[in-house]
Amino acid sequence: MFMIDLPALYHPSLTPASLTSLRTYYHTTYRDEFFAPEGPPTAWFGVFLWMEALYHLPLSCWAIPNLYRGTHPLVPVHLLVYAVQTAVTTITCIAEYLSWTHLSTGDKVNLGYLYVPYLALSVFMGVDMFGRLQDRLMPV
Repeated sequence: MFMIDLPALYHPSLTPASLTSLRTYYHTTYRDEFFAPEGPPTAWFGVFLWMEALYHLPLSCWAIPNLYRGTHPLVPVHLLVYAVQTAVTTITCIAEYLSWTHLSTGDKVNLGYLYVPYLALSVFMGVDMFGRLQDRLMPV
């Protein structure tokens, strides 16, 4: 999050050169236009970044220790929302990059190696959290 996604939100004077270099390397290597130096090709991607900064990041900091301890009853609710939001935003990005005509099939497959596991993980998390909620709300 901090190294690839969120630097687009940082003020340029606060962005270390190492992060700029890493993002340039990522864009050059994977041809992911969402991380182009001139900015993403769509306005909605910026909204996704803000959701990541304002919701995903704080939630992750709160949920990970609470999930590990297993004591907070709202963890499955929040992580279900997180999972659905992550799945929707990731599938949107996949649909978008598949429409980019300037990328070869190989480039799109390489992007798939990055995006599809993230989608699968979010779907798995959503199913897991749904099951946990169902067990709590509808015990057998």
